[in-house]
Amino acid sequence: MPRPTLALGLFALVVLGACHATQGASGTQIVQPGAPGQPTRVISEEKATDLSRVQFTPADVRFMQGMIGHHSQALDMTALLPERTERDDMRMLARRIEVSQADEIQMMRRWLEARGQDVPGPHAHHAPGAPLMPGMLSAEEMAQLAAARGAAFDRLFLASMIKHHEGALTMV
Repeated sequence: MPRPTLALGLFALVVLGACHATQGASGTQIVQPGAPGQPTRVISEEKATDLSRVQFTPADVRFMQGMIGHHSQALDMTALLPERTERDDMRMLARRIEVSQADEIQMMRRWLEARGQDVPGPHAHHAPGAPLMPGMLSAEEMAQLAAARGAAFDRLFLASMIKHHEGALTMV
């Protein structure tokens, strides 16, 4: 299986593992995403437990560690928005990004911890010499974003978020 497919598949399984509820008292079902072009399917709790024992590679660990830093920078970017925009729709977008990225960081932290792997700190991406993952803004770009206000900030924020998330796709 090619590495990007493996990483994407493992990421889907991690999301499944982090988000699943058992079928029964709550009435929810465990749904396993299908491979590209394939349908999802409902699986038993036992099958989900088996999936949690799927082996991982050093590349999977590096991906999760790097994605924590990547998501952390998205949170840094959204933290700038409330005092720099005048638009409610931008505030709503930032809030949605903030909630989803923070939740995914926690899921990735749990994934690494469950496998006995190092978990980067919340500010590890700021450390001198920290790798700049694809799509991440440089210190200079972050400073430009922080200095902008109003419509100029909004345009730069959106352009930066597009770059940031295209980089995440490259990582996957």
